[in-house]
Amino acid sequence: MTDRELMSMAREASMNAYVPYSRFAVGAAIECSDGTVYTGCNIENAALGSTICAERTACVKAVSDGKHDFRRIAIYADSQNWCTPCGACRQFLAEFSPNMEVLCAKAGSRYVSYKLSELLPHTFNY
Repeated sequence: MTDRELMSMAREASMNAYVPYSRFAVGAAIECSDGTVYTGCNIENAALGSTICAERTACVKAVSDGKHDFRRIAIYADSQNWCTPCGACRQFLAEFSPNMEVLCAKAGSRYVSYKLSELLPHTFNY
């Protein structure tokens, strides 16, 4: 699967976002080491702490199917800035694949690529 195909899946997932408060729809597509892809979107809640980001939604879906080793994740939002994972998502993803590739998009089908270890160089671990 190409970067663009994975990003297209993330963009499509963003269309399912439930964002009545922020109006900031995000989609994610996470690729497992075996090539399986899971998608997710952000889901807001009036109790802010219950909100879940697109990255964690996709990851939770994969883990609930027994997948723990991730190759890369694409994150899409129709915004003027690169849509990078928040700190909680960085730590959450690092639990499984600290060196995975992270593709971050913004409006106009442009994206940049990072290693998760670049975005979160000092993970919390035991």
